Amino acid sequence: MKHSIYLLLSATLLIVGCGTTSKLNKAQAYKGMYEEKPVSVLIMPPINRSTNVDAKEYFHTTLNVPILNAGYYVIPPFLSMEILKRESAYDSELFIEKPSLKIFNKIFGADIILFTKINKWDKSSLASRVTVEVEYILKSAHTSEILYSRKGTISYNTSISTGGSFLLNLAASAINTAATKYVDVAKAANNFIFTDLPKGKYSPMFGLDKEEMAGLKVIKVRLPK
Repeated sequence: MKHSIYLLLSATLLIVGCGTTSKLNKAQAYKGMYEEKPVSVLIMPPINRSTNVDAKEYFHTTLNVPILNAGYYVIPPFLSMEILKRESAYDSELFIEKPSLKIFNKIFGADIILFTKINKWDKSSLASRVTVEVEYILKSAHTSEILYSRKGTISYNTSISTGGSFLLNLAASAINTAATKYVDVAKAANNFIFTDLPKGKYSPMFGLDKEEMAGLKVIKVRLPK
């Protein structure tokens, strides 16, 4: 059931997201990615600005797969998390604005570093909606320049019509909202955001996607029920 929900969300995102391209191709929008040709990615712990205290841990587990699928080597998140905690570097807030990120290249061999900011991670049973708002920032470990950034707000409608009374519909919608996993919505959001990421060294499309139109930097998607 969980897998089915995830596939449905991903498919719906791709459908709803059609026509959200910018006026730039990828070579123009992400010039630094094509110039640096990064291979390895370090995923930093998310910066959690939401009211959900568990969002940081949950969201972190969803980030590596879409980056791997784009053709990059991802430094194993479990390993990197343990090292960052041991070195008192678990709080990404301390590093996201640092003028130099070369230390991460030295320690992990990372070419680029992924920072994420979770601005919203909410379930509303009354409104029958799950909303996730996340900002994604990829910075060069060599120059500290931003090579890729996008911000997405994904709002998923969980309302259900049972054909019965208003209260019955409300109760059914509340149960459906509770059953919708944050992680499923986060995975769908990640997949949508990273469809625009230039393909890495281990993708057969490496260097061949320059002329594809880049997506918008800020995306708002409302999923239908």
